[in-house]
Amino acid sequence: MSIDTTLNYSPNFDLKKRKNKVIKFIIFHYTGMKKESDSINKLIKFNSKVSSHYFIKKNGEILTLVPETYIAWHAGVSHWKKFKSINKYSIGIEISNSGHDYNYTKFTSEQIKSVLKLSKYLIKKYKIKYNFILGHSDISPERKIDPGEKFPWQYLSERNIGYWHTLNKKTLLKLRNQKISKLDKSYFLRNLSKIGYKKILTKKHNKLINMLTSAFQRRFRQELINGIIDKECLVISKNLANKLK
Repeated sequence: MSIDTTLNYSPNFDLKKRKNKVIKFIIFHYTGMKKESDSINKLIKFNSKVSSHYFIKKNGEILTLVPETYIAWHAGVSHWKKFKSINKYSIGIEISNSGHDYNYTKFTSEQIKSVLKLSKYLIKKYKIKYNFILGHSDISPERKIDPGEKFPWQYLSERNIGYWHTLNKKTLLKLRNQKISKLDKSYFLRNLSKIGYKKILTKKHNKLINMLTSAFQRRFRQELINGIIDKECLVISKNLANKLK
């Protein structure tokens, strides 16, 4: 199986090749720049210190920037389960979108078609697990918010890309904004750790907890991102953690 792409190589990658078995993750990003051309230029500019393996344009065209056998520079300081520095283990996919700083919009239907096609190709090639298909905000919740709450995670999971909870939306809405106990908040954080998010060793890290909760909401409760742990978040986290047993 192969996939048609346009070559537009970036010089920003580690020179040492890696073996296929090292690749465990797909990481999605948005570019967060006004102009698509500026985004591409930044990713291929010498010494910009940033790149990705693939770039998906608004018209759905897929660019290859870095060959998969090399480590691209897209994840930065990152963590998921026992893995750190996720660049080493991942394929990075940048999707053209102006992002939250510049009138964040929905991803185009052409882009989503390309995300589906490219993801299925990579999943089959590297045997990537469904819970290792992530956004930048999942692996770097203190620093990043992309690809954001408009990225169609549920739609993709219904097509065997990534994962989603199995809960009824009407039932969840009744739980939204319902306060929970301190003990339940601890259960929520424990569930997030089981899912793969960064483990918080002390409950005093309120700012980090807020960012971590917001990252979880951007992924699994996209209608409301407020960083507050409520009963809806708790129930979703439990459902997801149980799926991974």
